[in-house]
Amino acid sequence: MAHDIIGDIHGQAGKLKALLKQLGYRERMGAWRHPARTARFVGDLIDRGPGQLETLEIVRRMVDAGSAEAIMGNHEFNGIAYATRDPAQPGHYLRARGQSNHDQHRAFLNEVTLDSALHREWIQWFMTLPLWIETDQLRLVHACWHPPSMAVIADQLGVGNTLTPELLVAASRKDSAAFVAVEAICKGLEIELPAPITFTDKQGIVRQRTRVRWWDDTASTYRTAALIGRDAGQLPETPIPDSAIARYDQAKPVFFGHYWFSGNPGVISAKACCVDYRAALDSEPLVAYRFDGEDALSNDKLVAVRA
Repeated sequence: MAHDIIGDIHGQAGKLKALLKQLGYRERMGAWRHPARTARFVGDLIDRGPGQLETLEIVRRMVDAGSAEAIMGNHEFNGIAYATRDPAQPGHYLRARGQSNHDQHRAFLNEVTLDSALHREWIQWFMTLPLWIETDQLRLVHACWHPPSMAVIADQLGVGNTLTPELLVAASRKDSAAFVAVEAICKGLEIELPAPITFTDKQGIVRQRTRVRWWDDTASTYRTAALIGRDAGQLPETPIPDSAIARYDQAKPVFFGHYWFSGNPGVISAKACCVDYRAALDSEPLVAYRFDGEDALSNDKLVAVRA
């Protein structure tokens, strides 16, 4: 089966429709369909863009019609937690309803209305999205393919690698193993910097942890592995302990989003491709990879639209 792996949409319905048209999908019987291909969405369907509900309706109708599959991104996970009451703290939610968190979900909440029936309907649908997908040919995850984290939550998952209500609660507790595991899968693998080293991020916040290039076998030091852009020069060339990062096994191609890559879209390696190129921003492209079962990924299989 041929697949089109589509990056983080973030409510950019106009870009999504333009991309689907360019890929050869057409609206038939209430859903976008292709005569010979299926779409696979890497999560982060919501927040930021101007077409939240339109994006969700397009994707859900495609999933229902069998012309697409979608996995959960960190924005869907955060949205679920923001909408779910904390069973241990009456009057509180699993994700605090402070101004910062509300602002992150503002575009989505403006269209569904907080705590409305429509809001609850979409939260229930988010709960049906798997945290990852693996087939004989490929792997799909939002942020990090990390077998140790997947193993931690394996016996707590629902059908098809979905969240259960119990796992949702556990993954919202910062002191739990489930929290660390779901953070790695949906938000990226983090490692501690060797004390007393820190770095200052672009918001001016001093950090003691950094997300890493888990897909890169050559990233062996804190400086080369850290996902902090230009600020990586602040970090030492000290080797990362083998126990701190699980290298990708290269067994089959893996596709993911989340990381806001920039520049001309390209594959990372023959076995890894990020399809998130900041589509949430009006000027940046929504990207897809046209996968036909090849063992080695290629730049010429990427498609991008900005309209």
